[in-house]
Amino acid sequence: MAKKEKAIDAYIAKSADFAKPILLHIRELVHKACPDVEEKMKWSFPHFDYKGEMMCSMAAFKQHAVFGFWKASLMKDPVLVENAKSEVAMGHLGRLTSLKDLPSDKKILAWIKEAMTLTDKGIKLVKTKPTEKKELVVPDHFKKALSKNKKAAATFNKFPPSHKKEYVQWITEAKTEETRNSRMATALEWMAEGKTRLWKYERK
Repeated sequence: MAKKEKAIDAYIAKSADFAKPILLHIRELVHKACPDVEEKMKWSFPHFDYKGEMMCSMAAFKQHAVFGFWKASLMKDPVLVENAKSEVAMGHLGRLTSLKDLPSDKKILAWIKEAMTLTDKGIKLVKTKPTEKKELVVPDHFKKALSKNKKAAATFNKFPPSHKKEYVQWITEAKTEETRNSRMATALEWMAEGKTRLWKYERK
């Protein structure tokens, strides 16, 4: 039997009463299916590693517990795959509030062994990169104001996207037209002087 991590003992002991039997049972099944498992605390909740790779994890909250697999998206069970796609939570089995919410031991043991096989075969989880950054939308009234001030327009066009966004957000978030016009006038003045929106806070 693999060594049990004291930090995980403490985590379970501090968990809500409803969660303790769930966490203990999951832990027992992981050790049963994977004698070479390595327990670790990562991101403040229990993880189970196999051959140096993350395999599965569990966590307890105030009203529910969760259990999930690192490579769930590569596993055969459609429910695991679907839940892995949404990435709405760490757990791929939904909210666990009692042992009754867990699938059968047979099914969980099979999942753990499948997760081990993926690691044994060297199959890696490839995290897809986020899609291209959303292009900044400059409102027409902003463009019109810039067209009347060449110096401000030149500065704005040279700005990196982050500086452009600071000015656009500041003006579009104005709650009244009066405030918006006032901010626009100030923005034009500052940009004509080559200043960023947050120039007052920049180190000299």
